[in-house]
Amino acid sequence: MLPYPLLTVSLTLMWLMLSGFTPGQFVLGALVATFSSWAMASLRPEKPKIRKWHLLPKLVAIVFFDIIRSNIAVAAVLLLGRRKGRQSGFLVIPLEIEDRTALAVLAIILTSTPGSAWLEYDQHDRTVLIHVLDLVDKSEWIDLVKNRYEKLLMEIFA
Repeated sequence: MLPYPLLTVSLTLMWLMLSGFTPGQFVLGALVATFSSWAMASLRPEKPKIRKWHLLPKLVAIVFFDIIRSNIAVAAVLLLGRRKGRQSGFLVIPLEIEDRTALAVLAIILTSTPGSAWLEYDQHDRTVLIHVLDLVDKSEWIDLVKNRYEKLLMEIFA
């Protein structure tokens, strides 16, 4: 009946603190809290299946290095301006990853790296649309995402 009883009680108490304690507000707060806990239960993601835990530190190190490198590159573009032939652009990258957790991690990696942003994932075509601040070579970006991140994420997640 209550998938998250602590959440239900907390929401009911918060409701009563905000609206004042009356029997009607208690019933209304309890109903809202119950429906909210049911909504949370339907949003509960499946547990990630990590197959190779020992590769996680390697992924973290690669992402950390790439974030530092991208910060320097973005700072250079902002301070020195764009060099001739460089411009921002959109890029569609085909992906092989099907695991939802791995896709979420890839989205976080691409968005947290300065100079790139994950914009849209097409589930039917299994492609991702990203925006790159300083797009020089599209094939270089596709290679970076597929060989540096996607391949490692496919090894980590079952």
